[in-house]
Amino acid sequence: MSISCSQAPNPEYPIVLVDDDRNALHLMDMNFRVAGFDNIMLFESGREAREWISEHECDVIILDIIMPGESGVEILQAVKATLPDVPVIMATGVNEVDTAIACMKTGAFDYIVKPLEGERVVSSAKNALKLRQLQREYIQLSQAMMADELRNPAAFEPLKTKSPRILAIFRYIEAVSHTKYPVLITGETGSGKELFARAVHDSSDVSGMFVAVNVAGLDDNTFADTLFGHVKGAFTGAEAERSGLIETATDGTLLLDEIGDLSPQSQVKLLRVIQEEEYFPIGCDAPRKCSCRLIAATNRSIDELAASDTFRKDLYFRLRTHHIAIPPLRERKEDIPVLLDSFIEEVAAEQNKKKPSYPRELLDLLGTYSFPGNVRELQAMARNAVSVHSRGTLSMEAFRQATGMKIEEHTLRHSEGPCGSRVTFHETLPTLHEIQDELITEALNRSNGNQSIAAKLLGISRQSLSYRCKNMKQH
Repeated sequence: MSISCSQAPNPEYPIVLVDDDRNALHLMDMNFRVAGFDNIMLFESGREAREWISEHECDVIILDIIMPGESGVEILQAVKATLPDVPVIMATGVNEVDTAIACMKTGAFDYIVKPLEGERVVSSAKNALKLRQLQREYIQLSQAMMADELRNPAAFEPLKTKSPRILAIFRYIEAVSHTKYPVLITGETGSGKELFARAVHDSSDVSGMFVAVNVAGLDDNTFADTLFGHVKGAFTGAEAERSGLIETATDGTLLLDEIGDLSPQSQVKLLRVIQEEEYFPIGCDAPRKCSCRLIAATNRSIDELAASDTFRKDLYFRLRTHHIAIPPLRERKEDIPVLLDSFIEEVAAEQNKKKPSYPRELLDLLGTYSFPGNVRELQAMARNAVSVHSRGTLSMEAFRQATGMKIEEHTLRHSEGPCGSRVTFHETLPTLHEIQDELITEALNRSNGNQSIAAKLLGISRQSLSYRCKNMKQH
């Protein structure tokens, strides 16, 4: 007989308890409710439990092995045949442990020995629920990564792209945005980490605000006051209660930028927030619930962060439950045209100017540049060029000034060989003609065939380059 059915969906689907001993059944129910679970189904009959399970979804099943009528072993076999992903926990007497172990071999998630200890029962169920959550996330991730279209493209509108790598990140964000676990975003300075964090927020179903704070340079006291707030009288000058950013971001998202620079003392406090989902305002002895999604961002590489002696390993692993690695602009140059066009349009609108066109050679020029400042640097270039523009086609001069010397520096930095040499040689030296031809070919490749830009890279005039190209064809 079914005894009770809670209406509150916590967890998403019920925890099903099946035991012919009414006292044991209600004791388990009480233990779960004390632990905060309230979506529970109770059955004294194995047959009724199996019939209900065949028509409804559930997250965890706890079965007594020995029951009149249908036993727990029979119900386990039926569940595993039709619902193989639902974790089943077997409740057994001391003299039935061998049977419980046999059940584990045929698909049971765990077994607990009677008389049942409330903490052991709840702990086993929590582990089973974590497994169910991971199963769902894996399915969502697989479906999202294979999808041709985004479910919510508006969430990614600020991120202009044609890059397959960025589009794959969008699909990953849609897959993980509905989970409660932290997200770690890594990327070079200027790559747009905050925009990606906003995309995670906008892709989720949260109702709260998106709140961002740069934690670099915050000492421990300032960090605690900024995130947790304080009560009146907590310290000298605390004349009124102050809410922290965790409270401001209730049911929303809190972005902690430059997390790699967080002090060791503050790391301990943040770790507690993630583990316990609670925090203490300064001067307050009662914990408050943390109900915001945490996103951490850093311009340090993921390997550097993991290997750092100044960053806690346990915090690192908690933060990187989901990881978004943003590729630098130099590795996705197909995005330069769409970003440039967007920035020119944006700046022209801000300055009440007609959007200017630009010469095709500009894209060739930008294609040779390494963009150490990434998307933000391209935006600054566009802003400067449009600001000084008066009429006609957008001049390339501002872009030349911004990139000219840095092209040479980048080429030097990435082409240095042993002992500081800019060129490395094989055992057999090439002839002057051969090395000249190689240089010209490389410069033309980098400039997308634009001889004016290739000549600049080589430090010669366009006429001289044209003459050498003709000689190349002859020999």
